[in-house]
Amino acid sequence: MFFILFLACSEKQDLPRKTEPNPLPYLGNMGIDHTIPPFRFLDQDSSWRSHKDFQNKVWITEFFFSTCPTICPIMNKQMHRLQNDFSGWDESLQLISFTINPSYDSPSILKEYAKKNKLSTKNWSFLTGVPEVQVHELGVKSFLVHAGKDEEEAGGYAHSGAFTLVDKSAHVRGVYQITGPSGAADENEYQRLKNDLENLLIYEYHLSPRKD
Repeated sequence: MFFILFLACSEKQDLPRKTEPNPLPYLGNMGIDHTIPPFRFLDQDSSWRSHKDFQNKVWITEFFFSTCPTICPIMNKQMHRLQNDFSGWDESLQLISFTINPSYDSPSILKEYAKKNKLSTKNWSFLTGVPEVQVHELGVKSFLVHAGKDEEEAGGYAHSGAFTLVDKSAHVRGVYQITGPSGAADENEYQRLKNDLENLLIYEYHLSPRKD
C-alpha cells in the first residue's frame, strides 16, 4: 500500500506545470543599451508626432512606401490583422509605419492610403516629413531593418519585409520577417510575433486587454 501511494505521488509531481515564458531578448549591438533615439515626424493628419507621443506603449513598426508594388501591401495586410487580433489592447499598443519615400508620401497621401485600404488610424500612425536618408538610417541603425534607395528594385527602393517589436523603454525586443523570400506572408513569423507580443504585454507588463 505504501509503495502504491508513493508511486502515485511521484507521478503527480512529474506532471508538467504552466510557467511564465522566458523574457524576450534585447536586440542590437549594445544589447539592453540599444534604444530607439528621439524622433519627430508628421503623421497622416499633418500633426507633429514624436517618440514622446507613444510613451508607455509597446510599438510594432514597419518601413514601407505607399507606391510599393510588391511586399508593402502584404505587410500592411498583416499589420491590419495584428491590429484586429489585439483590438482589446489598443491603449497599450501602438502601430507605426515610417515611409521611406517622404518626398512623395506627404501626410495627405498617407491619409488617402489608409482610407483607400480601410486601415484604422486609431492606434496606427503613418509617419513622414523628414529627409529620406534620415529615415533609412533610423531603420537600419535603430529598428534593425533594412531600408534604402535602389533604382533596380521595383518602386525604386529596397527594404525589409520585417516588423520590429519595441518595448515601453524603447528597447528592440524582436524583429520578425513578416514576408518571406518569395514575397508572400510568413505565417510562422506572424504567429511568433503574436506570441511574443502577448508575452511582453501579459508577463512583463502585467496588462490585461480592455473588455468592451
